[in-house]
Amino acid sequence: MTNEINIFSPATVANVSCGFDAMGFALESLGDEMIFKKTDAKEVVISKIEGANLPIEARKNVAGVVAQNMLNDSHADFGLDIQIFKNFKPGSGLGSSAASASGTAFAVNELLGKKYSDLELTKFAMQGEVIACGSAIADNVAAAIYGGFVLIRSYEPLDIVSIPTPDELVATIIHPQIEVKTEDARKVMPSEIPLKTAVSQWANVGGLISGLHAGDFDLIGRSLVDHVAEPARKALIPHFDEVKSASLDAGALGAGISGSGPSIFALSEGMETANKVKEAMNAVYKDSGIDFSIYVSRISTAGARVI
Repeated sequence: MTNEINIFSPATVANVSCGFDAMGFALESLGDEMIFKKTDAKEVVISKIEGANLPIEARKNVAGVVAQNMLNDSHADFGLDIQIFKNFKPGSGLGSSAASASGTAFAVNELLGKKYSDLELTKFAMQGEVIACGSAIADNVAAAIYGGFVLIRSYEPLDIVSIPTPDELVATIIHPQIEVKTEDARKVMPSEIPLKTAVSQWANVGGLISGLHAGDFDLIGRSLVDHVAEPARKALIPHFDEVKSASLDAGALGAGISGSGPSIFALSEGMETANKVKEAMNAVYKDSGIDFSIYVSRISTAGARVI
């Protein structure tokens, strides 16, 4: 059994427009790297964090909490030294805490001889999300563990469904360098919605999942419509409507808010169109006075993995 492991844990897009708190997908080319080393001392130590200002104290860091819970649950006879290399910023709406939590769950499981299932790893990673945002949400962590598209069909009991992903589906994401707190994004959500709105939202979720299964890009595009979160949250993101409109004009199938924002994602058929969407997003933001990053990535077919 190995004593050291280096892993990559993907960034993720949650909600995916119509799938609020119930859908997410993993990105292939954007994510964090982490190094885990077994130690004789039966404790978890985070010895290095690069790329973000995060707590070094294990009990205050999502990676430390997940690792310690797994070591306790498995009655492991070793401790861990963890190094974290963040390649995208926390607060981006791209599952930064989920990447750390899921990467840790995956890596510790490898060091334990693959003791736990993906569903069990998701439950451990959700404990890290409690530290990060106060809620045991599963959409980002499940996508980071399972890879591809996932549906959180149920929380009680937890039921994760993997959804097939067409090979030519590509994401373009712009991350404005502003802060949108998850708490604030939750506050603006409506407490009730009309039945007609709910029916439209459910229909779009069904259409999106059907389109992914069938590789029907037109259906995917028609279904990427959010009647619930986007209308309430888009005011928190500067130039959201312009970015969405420009993305669609450039050929994107659809666009929406990634997680609680501020990142905006668009899905396209093929890399050529995805890069045109990148140019369109850049044109909207280049003179905005707001710093930003843009990423183009295929959908990852795998979740966290050894590198």
